[in-house]
Amino acid sequence: MSRPPETGRGSAGQKIEQALEKALDPLATALKRATTPSRAAQPAPAAPGKPGLQVSPLAVPFPAIPPIAGVEIATARAGFYKHERDDLVVFRFARGTTCAGVFTRHKVGSAPVDWCRRHLDAEGGGLDMRALVINAGCANAFTGKAGADAARRTASEVAKRFGCRQRDVMLASTGVIGVVLDDRRIAARLNDIEARLDPDAWRKAGQAIMTTDTFPKGSFAECRIEGHTVRIAGIAKGSGMIAPDMATMLAFIVTDADIHPNVLRAMLGLHVRTTFNSVTVDGDTSTNDTCLLFATGASGAPRIGRVGDRRLKDFSRALDKVMLDLAHQLIRDGEGATKFVKVTVDGAASPASARKLAKSIADSPLVKTALAGEDANWGRVVMAVGKTEEPVDRDRLAIRFGPHVAAIEGAPSPHYDEAKMSAYMKNAEIEITVDVGSGRASATVWTCDLTKRYVEINGDYRS
Repeated sequence: MSRPPETGRGSAGQKIEQALEKALDPLATALKRATTPSRAAQPAPAAPGKPGLQVSPLAVPFPAIPPIAGVEIATARAGFYKHERDDLVVFRFARGTTCAGVFTRHKVGSAPVDWCRRHLDAEGGGLDMRALVINAGCANAFTGKAGADAARRTASEVAKRFGCRQRDVMLASTGVIGVVLDDRRIAARLNDIEARLDPDAWRKAGQAIMTTDTFPKGSFAECRIEGHTVRIAGIAKGSGMIAPDMATMLAFIVTDADIHPNVLRAMLGLHVRTTFNSVTVDGDTSTNDTCLLFATGASGAPRIGRVGDRRLKDFSRALDKVMLDLAHQLIRDGEGATKFVKVTVDGAASPASARKLAKSIADSPLVKTALAGEDANWGRVVMAVGKTEEPVDRDRLAIRFGPHVAAIEGAPSPHYDEAKMSAYMKNAEIEITVDVGSGRASATVWTCDLTKRYVEINGDYRS
């Protein structure tokens, strides 16, 4: 989509017209899944994860995901949670499956993150992945040598079952920090796991990795590579401790395309910036953030071994669609969230500046609490923009909430309508657009509001 005319230039009538045109543009896929007011007004059903949580009013249904050739999935209850639920997931991949990953930048990474990063970065890493093991309920982070040993033993036990090397087993954990993983619980369930392996278990897997999530998150897309239909499917978890630079987020994406690990790595790096690294719930980055992309090569499509291969064009679009859909679902399940919010900064001096400005608005507790109170307090947006020390032309600054102009040319809009603005703020999905008048760069970040429920959920996290 081409960039709309810059706000804050020309007559007031033209500016308002431009604002309306931009606001009426189609939203991304996740925004099209709007929750109707009647549905939001109904009592929320209980969430399938942690007891006491209600399904987010912004929740979307888990999609129909067909089997992906070359992968089987099984879930089981290992007992990391006191209540009855599956909390263990194992993926088994066909021989020759390739893999790439992107991980948290947190300085206190978890044992599973260290394990995956070390083996994917090693010579020949990612060339023959055979399994993925995920547990919920124990993060195995900040656990020292004991945690690292537990991770290694987990990989060893699964490798013995599947006839592969330890390095061919990827690991991921989520849950409470500072508790060493009891790997015996995983080993004890491997017989059941082997018996239950099923290519059609995506929804079960999405549910088993939930912590404070209130609904399972999945996405699916198809594309073509040289006449062959290629499938891409993914699941993710995360609802709090979500911030850019890989948020408490786990995401696992599988395709039946045949792609070299170096190409997978480049594609993940390309798309993660505008998807998983462009969402924020609370500004906190987790110790365990992991996104793994596997390619089984079972579709029959030709192998792609070069990053610039033109045959990847359709695949790249489909992968971006899946990743953005999953990223949006993380925001829709933000702890205590009632608003899905799109923040766009236009007219910035550079893409990096636009991104920093958008993140400042999206992370601001004052902006987020105003959204929770359905208050179009654009003064808080001005605050969030100004505190960044990024180039901003105060006399050209313009702010819109959806189609409604709040400020223009560095001052309150002469056509500001409080009644219309208040009515707009009652929507479940909100757009905030800011033109800072310093250039031509743009960036978009997605966030949610900050409610009392967020405090309640995190005050009771370890129970």
